[in-house]
Amino acid sequence: MPDRTRPQERPGAGAWVPQSLSLRSLRQAAQECRGCELYRDATQAVMGDGRVDAELMLLGEQPGDREDREGEPFVGPAGKVLDEALVEVGISPAEVYITNVVKHFRWSGTRGKQRIHQSPSRAHVAACGPWLEAELRLVRPTGVVLLGGTAGKAVYGAGFRVGESRGRVRDWPASFAVARPPAWVLATTHPSAVLRAEDRRSAYEGLVADLRVAADRLISPT
Repeated sequence: MPDRTRPQERPGAGAWVPQSLSLRSLRQAAQECRGCELYRDATQAVMGDGRVDAELMLLGEQPGDREDREGEPFVGPAGKVLDEALVEVGISPAEVYITNVVKHFRWSGTRGKQRIHQSPSRAHVAACGPWLEAELRLVRPTGVVLLGGTAGKAVYGAGFRVGESRGRVRDWPASFAVARPPAWVLATTHPSAVLRAEDRRSAYEGLVADLRVAADRLISPT
């Protein structure tokens, strides 16, 4: 179905980002965001969570049905898969900062009581960009793990492909200007892909292998 949203309905989140940055101020300000139309059908904005001095930031796509209801990122089944994988490679989930590129849940229709996820468009990612920029200024992570294609495209542009990049340490792109760029970036699949995979064990082991590269990088930066 073509997107008939008028440009004026997506002014971008910049006007809502507070000047004084803290996790609390970002969470409060995001609830008022009208940077795109997704706020209309979402329960609430879901800002990132975790240590604001974390060395590692994990960046996903958007909140899901449960995250939208609870107001916290990665609290559903995909979050449990991610936590298990992090623990397996020696990264404590309590020591990272985790967030999504898009802060409102985009969905289309329902299956029983559950709303069906619909991927955000590039316009939604662009509109939400100022929130991610603010989180990067606040947290200043050493490394960023990109969870899936939407996160990868938000950072590297439309030509990014997870399959071509996963498990390899890359530089932060100059095209995404931040005050203190992360020292490195690593892409992997989104943990929800593990849940959808025919061979979940193999998909999970691939996620673990990628995260192990990130864990090693945290221990030995060079």
